[in-house]
Amino acid sequence: MTDEVLEHALLHVVPGQEAAFEEAFDEARTIISATPGFGGLSVSRCVERPSTYLLLVRWDNLEAHTEGFRGSPGYERWRAMLHHFYEPFPVVEHYREVSVTPGPPTTT
Repeated sequence: MTDEVLEHALLHVVPGQEAAFEEAFDEARTIISATPGFGGLSVSRCVERPSTYLLLVRWDNLEAHTEGFRGSPGYERWRAMLHHFYEPFPVVEHYREVSVTPGPPTTT
């Protein structure tokens, strides 16, 4: 069994601040990506609720996020850049994969 975890957070951005949030996040991603144990991330914008974003971050293990990133000076910069956009503050949860079904191969 792998220790890899997937961090999940629904980010409720203050309406009208979406463009500013996306710009700040684009800059902030360099901070998180430099953290040891970081395995990649995606941010998706909700179609039905355009002020809501889904953040998914892969970590080598839970501690890489909860102790490594959150305990780093980079996290303080991340927080200053992004946390003021959220209302309410997001709940962050961690998941371990139990099943994967790949989609069909694509042709070019």
